Amino acid sequence: LLLVISVIISVFISNWVTKPLRVLHENISSIHFGQGNQKIEYNKQDEIGALVRQYNQKLEELAITAEQLAKSERESAWRDMAKQVAHEIKNPLTPMKLSIQQFVRVFDKEDPKSVEKLEKVASSLIEQIDGLSKIANEFSAFAKMPLPEKKEVDLYKTIESVISIFQQKDKIEFKFKKTRDDAIVFVDKDQILRVFNNLIKNAVQSISKEKKGEVEIEIIVKSNDFLISIKDNGRGISKEQKQKIFIPYFTTKTKGTGIGLPIAKKIIENHNGTITYESELNIGTTFFVQLPKHI
Repeated sequence: LLLVISVIISVFISNWVTKPLRVLHENISSIHFGQGNQKIEYNKQDEIGALVRQYNQKLEELAITAEQLAKSERESAWRDMAKQVAHEIKNPLTPMKLSIQQFVRVFDKEDPKSVEKLEKVASSLIEQIDGLSKIANEFSAFAKMPLPEKKEVDLYKTIESVISIFQQKDKIEFKFKKTRDDAIVFVDKDQILRVFNNLIKNAVQSISKEKKGEVEIEIIVKSNDFLISIKDNGRGISKEQKQKIFIPYFTTKTKGTGIGLPIAKKIIENHNGTITYESELNIGTTFFVQLPKHI
């Protein structure tokens, strides 16, 4: 009887002694960098208390380090973007300057051709200024994305309205597969419309004029989300380009600004969704947009 009582008491005491250690173990194993980690409340002045104080102190240091790292990453991203914007703006400035200098040298009021040259130079400058204005506006739109004004939106009707615009393109066949009567999401209609405008436009522009183009769009239910796929048979994306496709101002098109996909990604993420893609060079590309269903 004494042995049994001794065992029970020893088990009770060991549990009582090791309980703070188990709590400490659980908290340490649940630490995640950059997330709000909970401190341990333990007020006794013993060896375990010293461990807990050290643990809580390291949590504070970890939180400060995470905040500094996040700030550094944001500053680095904005520095890179600023360099790209500066590069995009600087490119047309030199030819604009040369055009003006050349025109000033050859301008002659008595020469009838000077008026024609003036019109050409002015037209070229206006075109370049419009391009610079577009870059500035796109950068502003990306930097100051407005908060979404959400309401119920039917994805079928939204995508159909986009298809109707691009359906006039020759040699492009659209296939829109419908598996439901509707697909209701709670989103900002204008922002989501912008996303699908961009994705479908990219799909159309990726198909060469010599090729019979096909763009397949499908909406399926995946758990509590809608998964929208937009598949084309265009030129695809190379391995080198895949790492940069969502980087602002990176573009494979001669007339593109490279801001469409980054804005689309930001809009989808602001709506608690995801955007991914699969691509094979000279075969085609499929973009996947996942948005929560409106329940």
